[in-house]
Amino acid sequence: MKVLLVGEYSHLHNSLKDGLQALGHEVFIIGHNDGFKNFPVDFPIQKKWDSGFLKKAKIAVYKISGFDISSYLTFRQFLKFEKQCSGFHVVQLINENSFECQPYFEKKIISHLIKSNQKLYLLSCGYDYLNVKYCFENPDFKSVIPLYLNHKIDEKSFGNILKFREKAFLKLHQFIYKNINGIIATDLDYHLPLQGNEKYLGMIPNPINIEKLLFQPIDITDKIVIFHGINTENYLKKGNDYFEKALEIIEQEYNSKVKIITVRSIPYAEYVNLYNSCHILLDQAYAYDQGYNALEAMAKGKVVFTGAEKEFIARYNLSEKVCINAIPDVDYLVKELSFLIENPDEIIAIGKRARAFIEREHHFLKIAEKYIHKWNEN
Repeated sequence: MKVLLVGEYSHLHNSLKDGLQALGHEVFIIGHNDGFKNFPVDFPIQKKWDSGFLKKAKIAVYKISGFDISSYLTFRQFLKFEKQCSGFHVVQLINENSFECQPYFEKKIISHLIKSNQKLYLLSCGYDYLNVKYCFENPDFKSVIPLYLNHKIDEKSFGNILKFREKAFLKLHQFIYKNINGIIATDLDYHLPLQGNEKYLGMIPNPINIEKLLFQPIDITDKIVIFHGINTENYLKKGNDYFEKALEIIEQEYNSKVKIITVRSIPYAEYVNLYNSCHILLDQAYAYDQGYNALEAMAKGKVVFTGAEKEFIARYNLSEKVCINAIPDVDYLVKELSFLIENPDEIIAIGKRARAFIEREHHFLKIAEKYIHKWNEN
């Protein structure tokens, strides 16, 4: 099978590519490198006019005419790869806005992909029209939407989510849904809002390449190392403000027992290497399930603070913790961290269970097989 994966967030499509190739399929990725994370792609699309004077000029042109130069230049770059992006059995979009273009140009690119290939699928692994709609209509659903509703994040900072409420993105959503063979969710945060949708094919957990992420049994001989990696663009959306406040308290109370490492907006390869020495990793506080960074850290045997709500426990029929459920509550986070610091054997035990869980539920070869089955079936 020949597969084209469109877009890359968090290393998802690269890991799926690894699995599909290991099973004998021909796979290529087209898209951005996901900013500073710099993920590898086969057909790279560069963001043009996105900094300095050119960005200011782009904004001025957009305000006057409504024309987005960056979107146009992305479309022109795609046309250079159009031949290489033809003749695939399967094309999979990572999002409804995979190329991060205005809906007009996004639709033009997707139209080319539809005409030149056999099947089109959509992933729900980030915010899109239906997910945003569901979260706004259900403010008690655990998500970042309450941050906006409670005026903790302003409209400009929330723009990448609010855009899916615009009429133009509704039309793009409708166009995509009309042409896809189906939509697949990658974790419970996207699965729950899609239940009952006629295009929904079900959830396939994120693929993790365990051959590249070797298990490192936790050995605590000195201080317990806590790692906090911050993406400054998503600082509030990941709950980093709560994590930082909790860490301040932990550092005061357990100064002789802990070492805290904090890094900000670094490339993926550097990020992965930097957290190798840690025992505990702080990921995110507004999720039901684990995001990609959390899963990769769990594969290495780290104790990760991330999404692990009762829906997650029920889905995987877990009787013991494989990670720590994180919520936006400083006292709660301090309590959970304190327990681990005072009970280091529990850190070792959770780390082992975390790796076993990834091997059982997220093995990249098993997940690739599930995608093949789903694509062949629909």
